Amino acid sequence: MSENVAQQPIRVLNLFTIMDRGGAETMVMNYYRHIDRTKVQFDFLVHREQRGAYDDEIEALGGRIYRLCPIYPQNFARYKRDLRGFFQAHPEYKIIHSHMSELGYFAFREAEQQGVPVRICHAHNAPHGFDAKMIVRTFFKKRMMPHLTHLFMCGEESGKWLYGEKNKSRFIMLNNAIDAASYTYDLSKREELRRQLGLADELVIGHVGRFNPQKNHPFLLDIFAALLKKESNAVLLLVGGGEGMSKMQEKVQELGIAEHVRFLGVRSDVADLMQAMDVFVLPSLYEGLPVTMVEAQAAGLPCIISDKVPPECILTEGLVDVMPLSASPGAWAEKILAKRAIPRTDRRAEIAAHGFDITTEAAKLQEFYLKAYEQNC
Repeated sequence: MSENVAQQPIRVLNLFTIMDRGGAETMVMNYYRHIDRTKVQFDFLVHREQRGAYDDEIEALGGRIYRLCPIYPQNFARYKRDLRGFFQAHPEYKIIHSHMSELGYFAFREAEQQGVPVRICHAHNAPHGFDAKMIVRTFFKKRMMPHLTHLFMCGEESGKWLYGEKNKSRFIMLNNAIDAASYTYDLSKREELRRQLGLADELVIGHVGRFNPQKNHPFLLDIFAALLKKESNAVLLLVGGGEGMSKMQEKVQELGIAEHVRFLGVRSDVADLMQAMDVFVLPSLYEGLPVTMVEAQAAGLPCIISDKVPPECILTEGLVDVMPLSASPGAWAEKILAKRAIPRTDRRAEIAAHGFDITTEAAKLQEFYLKAYEQNC
């Protein structure tokens, strides 16, 4: 390695659809903010023309953003050509780290052909069920595997889904770590946020998640409607965006609960909003290891999760209860009411003890990249 190269940070190319405020995107940004960017710098290859929610921050941190066409079937031929051209124009990338599940196949295959020595895939989710799309996904999962050098995952279920259990010995866990200190319960901040939101003594139920089928918003609204029959002085805060929001707004009207539900959209102040909540509810149909659950527990929030959320996300003593999705909305409502009395306390030590504090975890990832670069370049 020449002296000039040694003085420059290595540049890791992260692959995403778009850098909006989803769970995987938020996790990567947490790491990006806390690595030593004089040693490791992140760049991003995305697949949408529009700018993402994190684009401004990425550029402010010194990252570069490249854009290719969406990976739709009608674009496959063009996409493969564009990928070849990209890697030929950017031989500086020796490490690629994809967060696109099986859709990373095209990039991994081309990167290998172009001599990129470190090709990391990252499993973030563990879908359930079977449909026509799953046939295609399974096809690309299998074709992708020979082109990977490292198999990252956020949780064991996500790793088994994407890579297959037979590859379990190759799995590398990278925790969905957060800046736990920024979520620590603060009574004065809670009172200020509730004042800003026009809240007094209401029971505030919170949820953070994109409006897609995975998050199970229809059932969440049914739960909240059942809760209102038992506790009328309650509010539901829904944080997130997505194409499914309009249908949920319609359902709120149909249920007659519109005055109790706040659609807050995509927010950059989730840590503050969690201070204002009383109970966090996550009735997902499936998850990898949700960042929002790490955040909620760091905020000292009592949590109710579905039995489809991996138990690996339970990092604290007494904060999290699991409910089956087969249980009625009324049963979920009763559980929420029972959970509201848990006092909010500082949970940073528990988060850190499980390896979810970003300060130490970012140092580990940084060391991994530096060693991989040294060994392969």
